[in-house]
Amino acid sequence: MEPKEEFKGITGNLMAFKKEVAEANKVTFAGLPGVCTPFAELFAYVIRDKESVFITGVDAKTAKKMEMTPQGIQLTDDTDPRADVLAILGGLSMPKANLEVEDIEKLKDEVLKEGGKMIGLCYMSMFQQVGWDEKLDFDCIIDGHLSGEILR
Repeated sequence: MEPKEEFKGITGNLMAFKKEVAEANKVTFAGLPGVCTPFAELFAYVIRDKESVFITGVDAKTAKKMEMTPQGIQLTDDTDPRADVLAILGGLSMPKANLEVEDIEKLKDEVLKEGGKMIGLCYMSMFQQVGWDEKLDFDCIIDGHLSGEILR
């Protein structure tokens, strides 16, 4: 994969995602609990006019609706995980997730509707670091890079 567009900051990251899923009616996020859940909630917020789902790890049976509440996007009831877009969060590629490319491919077959697309959402080139950018057939990867400083 080669870079096609650039963005800056959290807003740019979110708008890149929103643009990528513009044609979808339903997006299913798959990620690690705790680490990925808040990111999925943030991405789901910018597409709150669409149906969003969160899967813990690669277990489609854990699919929960992501719904707007007074507290923001929250995981609610069990739901059907099948979607137009499967968004794989970078935490799944971390060693502690103990997952292989085959696990992601199986989830893709189980969740993605015909003609749908699989996108990667990661930070700090996580997918490239583990080679998933070459091993998985992502339609695109949205890769954010964070930097910062501490002021006193």
